Amino acid sequence: MRVLGVDPGLTRCGVGVVEGVAGRPLAMLGVGVIRTAADDDIGPRLVGIERGIEEWLDRFSPELVAVERVFSQHNVRTVMGTAQASAVAMLCASRRGIPVALHTPSEVKAAVTGSGRADKDQVGAMVTRLLRLPEPPKPADAADALALAICHIWRAPAKNRLQQAVAQSRLQQAAARQPSAVKGRTR
Repeated sequence: MRVLGVDPGLTRCGVGVVEGVAGRPLAMLGVGVIRTAADDDIGPRLVGIERGIEEWLDRFSPELVAVERVFSQHNVRTVMGTAQASAVAMLCASRRGIPVALHTPSEVKAAVTGSGRADKDQVGAMVTRLLRLPEPPKPADAADALALAICHIWRAPAKNRLQQAVAQSRLQQAAARQPSAVKGRTR
């Protein structure tokens, strides 16, 4: 599975592509940051992020895009920018028919480090180790994007099995609620 991880942000939008399957060594195919100028208007910044995401999609042809789920922060302006960049990444993928998965920061940290409370240095160190890189990707947004891709690759099989089990259970419950066929109707 080839996954493009996106750590959304208006000034620095981390992107990283990881390929592999759960239980096997993973390979980093690319990592970087899409940058926009903080003093530019929002429109041109979003267009810049869109162009950057499109370039990564063209270059790496991922099977899925994993985006960090926006969570509440104290700084509303930061949340808005993150949500806008996140929406651009989801739009770019969806336009091409590429599935999108959202993962919370604590879910990603737990998947990569074993602790949902890990700090950025711990995430960077584990990404470096898991992908057998000579040094941690810089800035931290790039390492976070790789962590998102790793998280999805590792968690997707379990999530798929869970979704299949839930769907099967719903089908069984629906079948049990339907009245049984009446035999030998008379008029």
